[in-house]
This record gives sequence, structure tokens and C-alpha cells, in this order.
Amino acid sequence: MGDTLEFNEIYQESKGSWNDGRLRFSKQNVVYKSNKTGKVDSISAAELSQATWRRVCLGHGIKLATSAGHVYKYDGFRDTDYEKISEFFKANYKVELAEKDMCVKGWNWGTAKFSGPLLSFDVNDSSVFEIPLASVSQCATGKNEVTLEFHQNDDAEVSLMEVRFYVPPGTADEGADPVEAFAQNVLSKADVIQATGDAVCVFKELQCLTPRGRYDILIYPAFLHLHGKTFDYKIPYTTVLRLFLLPHKDQRQMFFVISLDPPIKQGQTRYHFLILLFSKEEELRLTLNMNEEEVEKRYEGKLSKNMSGSLYEMVSRVMKALVNRKITVPGNFQGHSGAQCITCSYKAQSGLLYPLERGFIYVHKPPVHLRFEEISCVNFARGTTTTRSFDFEIETKQGNQFTFSSIEREEYGKLFDFVNAKKLNIKNRGFKEGKNNEYSDSDDDQHDAYLERMKAEGKIREEGDGSDDSEGETDESFNPGEESDVAEEYVRALHLSLSFSSFISTHFPASLLVGWLSYLPPLSQKKQKDANAPKRPMSAYMLWLNSSRERIKAENPGISITEISKKAGEMWKQIGKEDKEEWDGKAEEAKRNYERAMKEYRESGGVSSADNKKKPGGKKEDKKRKSSGGEKEKERGGGNDSFKSREFISSEESSSDGERKKAKKPKGGKPKPKSKVWRCHSDNQ
Repeated sequence: MGDTLEFNEIYQESKGSWNDGRLRFSKQNVVYKSNKTGKVDSISAAELSQATWRRVCLGHGIKLATSAGHVYKYDGFRDTDYEKISEFFKANYKVELAEKDMCVKGWNWGTAKFSGPLLSFDVNDSSVFEIPLASVSQCATGKNEVTLEFHQNDDAEVSLMEVRFYVPPGTADEGADPVEAFAQNVLSKADVIQATGDAVCVFKELQCLTPRGRYDILIYPAFLHLHGKTFDYKIPYTTVLRLFLLPHKDQRQMFFVISLDPPIKQGQTRYHFLILLFSKEEELRLTLNMNEEEVEKRYEGKLSKNMSGSLYEMVSRVMKALVNRKITVPGNFQGHSGAQCITCSYKAQSGLLYPLERGFIYVHKPPVHLRFEEISCVNFARGTTTTRSFDFEIETKQGNQFTFSSIEREEYGKLFDFVNAKKLNIKNRGFKEGKNNEYSDSDDDQHDAYLERMKAEGKIREEGDGSDDSEGETDESFNPGEESDVAEEYVRALHLSLSFSSFISTHFPASLLVGWLSYLPPLSQKKQKDANAPKRPMSAYMLWLNSSRERIKAENPGISITEISKKAGEMWKQIGKEDKEEWDGKAEEAKRNYERAMKEYRESGGVSSADNKKKPGGKKEDKKRKSSGGEKEKERGGGNDSFKSREFISSEESSSDGERKKAKKPKGGKPKPKSKVWRCHSDNQ
């Protein structure tokens, strides 16, 4: 037999809901880890006092009891597991695994026994059912009845609300009422929050993000009391799952997050996380409402009677001591901005995503905590509206998907390296290692990998579709060699607009755009500028750059052209206001000289190519003049009978050319003269 025994798919009951997990028996302890919450229960081998094997609803189960009075129940074992577990317990724990049958008679009359944290209802010394008293939320008494109400679990499809016990009248110990005695036994172990005595300490008006508002936090030995203007919450320390201390991105504030299971409730709203926000600059002097000996005895040096420091440090220190759980802080991850978190959006709210050593946590609306153990895979997806951001998708083993969107493009490399180091399954890993890297850490902001991939797909499509038949076909309605009614400027603007990746990725699929681009008329060669036209004036920055270029080269030998531009931009920002005004004046003077020279140039009869469209003798005017001259000649000449002006109205019903030709030469005589009506049109008609 080995040193350990491990079992998967072992269930533990939690307030009416069965949670699966893994159970491991070792020589030192018994460890159970829940797959849902990640909570770990550890039982030392020295504390184990009793073990019972019995048949339960999910097969066979084990009930373990400790010397301190705690009871743990695990279900989901097979009948064949009894022998090896029994031998392991005898060899390592010196405890015999006893078999015990449950009573299935269905009687409702028996004996109630209180054994530690359990209320057992027995018939003929066999248990019918057991009630964990920690699940009792309220205990009410009547004349001969005791009513137990239970905490509800949102994950349970069917919940037990209450149980009523009829206590017959009889003589109790020392003449006490048997109903009251029964109720006191229940309340002594029940999870009923009663504020008895003074609070250990009080924190006044702390800013709470979830639930929102200002709350006074009263720290009691067994629970936490949130007192607000509208609502009050009492949180037992047994429901606290984890504690987080997270620095804000501005480095001036701190988040303190308390994970709760089960959550606190207000109507139909459930709060699984309690989020407090603190300022780092806020200080506090705290005095516990206990003497020094009691503080030392109860908290074993974790707390002292008088403490001082930052407010968030005091709250986290007190919570750590009372809850007896470690505080989780961010690990070695550092984003592009130097912070330990990433700004992103989840659903409709913007927040911060913290990569931790064992999971991710998002604050604050709604808070999300995802452990690496429950993550199936992650995916780096392209942003829907812009190329300067991307989405980070997390899919859990239960099939749920969480999408954190609008993450800055510069954070991609840091986040990818972190996920890769944690050995998480990445869906699109090939894009990182391949040639088509959509989110490479390139310094060129103009590079668009999505557009490059689209162009490559279009090229492959053209090569596949390029056959002799398709090359021979032409579009009769369009001939690139001739003048087109489509303005050249419109075609050029359309080509440029389609090159922007944001327009392409947002409105059109790649396959459709490839077809559209093939029908666009090719751009004609750029028209040459008139060499005699005055040159446009330079801006103040360009004037300064031309005068300072040689000095920058001399101060930075071997500098490249790109680096000169970057260096010049930095130097221009540092120039004083007076110097900039001087260069602005020079730029204004150059602009006035340009306007004056341009005016003289136009008056002298020379027009630049840029103004060719406005020239009276331009191509468009010439073409218009030619067409109008031809119309006038047609109006003057009577040789073309088919021409008619817009004012002409024929008296015939049919105006087709074929019928008019028949009307010209009737049989047996001369054609009948046509009657013409000329009308003068005015704007008033």
C-alpha cells in the first residue's frame, strides 16, 4: 500500500448543495479541495478520533470526527473502496473504519441527540437524518414546538426551509422547560448571529464599493458587522473564503477585497465580494477593546492592544488575524505602464484586471475571480472597433466565458508572457509564434497585421481565379483608358479610405473588400506640379527643424533619420514660449509672402497644376465648350432631322423614330406636314 490514497469526484454537502472535489488521505493529514471554490479542508492525523462508513444517497460515504468536536462528511465512494480505506486507516491513523447502517423505516417519532455540531434524529439507535447546526439561521419556540430555519444556498435547486420538532411535555433536568432546553442546545452550536458584548474594534465610515456606500465596520470575535445608513449586514467569519489587498493603478489608493461564500443578500441581490477602497495617505491609531493578556492569548502575537499605521494596513491586519486566512497580493506581473494591473472593460463597466500567482481577479463592477485550476483556455481576440486594443477571453471548464475588452495594445506582450509562463492553454498561440502576428510589440503604430493578412488572402484569390476566360472579359461600361464620369479625386479618396484598418475591420469582411478593390479604377499617374508656381510656406516647426538639423547631427553622431525626427520633436516640446512665438512670426511672414507671390503669379497668367480645375481653359471647360458648340451647330444646321430642342412638343401620339419615318413617306402622295407647337417655359410655371 502506498503512502497516500486519492479519490476524485468526492462530494461534500454545503447548505443543501453538493460540491465535488478531490480527497486525499496521507500519513500526516486528510485534505479535501473543492473544485468550485478552491477551499481546502485539512484534518491532522493526530486530531482524527472517529471514522464511520455508511451508505448514503450518492453511494457510500465517510463521516470523520475530530477530538475538537468537528465533523466532516464526504460522499461518492464505491463499495470496493471500503477495504483499502479501512486498511489505510488502521496502518496510519490507528483508527478503525466502522460500518453503520442508517434507519430507513420512515418513522417521524424518535430521539433527538446533540453530539457536537450535529443534531441526530435516531430511531432504535439508528440515525434517520442529521442536521448540521451550523446551517441553522434561526430557532423559534412555541408551546410544545421548536422551529429551525436554515441558511439558503443559491446553487441548490431545492432547499429545505425549516423543520419543526414536537417536544412532548415532560420533566426536564432541574425542572427546566424541555422546549427551552431543546432550543438552547440548538442555539449553542447554530450559526445565529447575535451581537453580545462590545466589539473588538470599530472602523468609522469606510468607503465601500460593493455594496456601495459608507459603512461603519464593527469587528466582533465571531462575525463582521457592516452598519450603513440604509442596510446592515452581519458576516460570519466562516463564510469568508479569501482576502485580497490590491494596489490601484494610480498608486494612491488600495482595494481590500473579501470573498464570501455564501454571499450576503439584500432582496434578490447577491454580493459575493465585499470591496473596500482606501487612500494610502490616511493614517489611523487603533486601540482594541481588550486587555493585553487577552489579546496575546487569543491572537498569539498577531495583534496588539495599541496599533498605528495606514488605515488599509490596520483593516487588513485585523481581518487576517480574526479570519485566520492569508491575504493575497499581486505577484511579479508588471504591465506596460509599470502597474500591477491592466485597465480593461468587462460587460458595460470599466475596471482593473489583476493577474495573480494563481488566478485573475477583476474589480470592481461586477467583481470576478478566476482560478487557474478552473480555466480551460484563454484567447487573445482582436478588438471590435479599433486596432489599438484587443480582447482577452477566458473560458472555464464549466463552459462559462469571460471577455475583458478594450485592453491597450502595448499590454499584449506582457500579458501573453504571463499567461505562457503559467502554462495556460492559449487558443491562438500560433499567431504569436508565426509570421502573421496580430499583436506584435512593433514600434511602428501604422502596421496592421489584419490588413496584411487580408491582402494576402486577396492575392491568393486572384491567383486562383485568374483564368484565360476571366482575363478576356471586360466591363463594357467602364474603360480605364478613357475619360470617366467618376472624378479622379473621388477614386483616389476611395482608395485611401479603404486602406484604413478600422474602416475595413468594422464595416466589411475581407472577402467582400477584395472583390470591391478589383473593380476600382486604377489611379492615374500623379500630375506634375508647375515648376514656376510659388512653393507653399513651411510651418514654424519645419523652419526651426531646418535650422537645427545640423546641430542635432553634430550633438548625436551616427543618428538615423527617424531618430532625428524623434529627437527634434522632444526638443521642440522643451522650447520656451518666447522662442516658439519667434518662429511662429517667421512662419506667418512666410505665409504672407506666399499669398502675395501666388496672387501676382495668377494675375500674370500662369496657374499652377493644383489650380488646373479652376482655369478657364482647363480640360473640363474645354470639353464643356466643345459639347456646347456642337449643340449650337446642330441647332443652326437643318440637316439633322432627328435633333429636336427641349421646347419642341410633337402633336403625334407616338414619338418613336420608326413611326416618324413611316409618316414621312405615305403611300400615294406627299407626306402630311406636321403641326408644331412652340412654347416658352418660364420659372413661374
